[in-house]
Amino acid sequence: GDTAGCTFCHTSPEERCSTCHQRHQFNPAVARKSEQCRTCHWGKDHRDWEAYDISIHGTVYQVNKWDPTQFDMSKKLADADYVGPTCQYCHMRGGHHNVQRLSTVYTSMGMSNADRGAPLWKEKRDTWVSVCDDCHSPRFARENLQAMDEACKDAGLKYTETFKVAENLMLDGMGEPMPKDLAPDWSGQH
Repeated sequence: GDTAGCTFCHTSPEERCSTCHQRHQFNPAVARKSEQCRTCHWGKDHRDWEAYDISIHGTVYQVNKWDPTQFDMSKKLADADYVGPTCQYCHMRGGHHNVQRLSTVYTSMGMSNADRGAPLWKEKRDTWVSVCDDCHSPRFARENLQAMDEACKDAGLKYTETFKVAENLMLDGMGEPMPKDLAPDWSGQH
């Protein structure tokens, strides 16, 4: 089941039109709506939808998406002049179908602790900034990219600390995650 769930999305989605375009309603205007991305990009393993939905960009989209003067989904992405960005506006900039090209996957942008800011990633990071400067200044975009770098660095440190705590518990003989005598009953009480 886990493998089938992963394979559904992770087998070259760009080659399967029905990943974004509904099979029974092959309508580009439908595919341009952020909700199409939510099909795969939400939940505990991919929190992209939740992050977008609660962001200022997601809020602008949710509040205005019904107004065709703010979000005219009938226009091609290359001609879009939305009041705020959709997933597609940024990740499929200009209407291309290579979503990975403008991905913000941190490891593919040189944002791991080992290679943050390495020259290898300069072009990818500059391209990311150029998407934001459709609406924001390049300085604003670079400052936000730096903030994401710092957040990734902090998260990496917390991740490492958490595993150290778990390792120490194992070494102290406390490896059982929920001893039977401490397990909560069905009502959630100890």
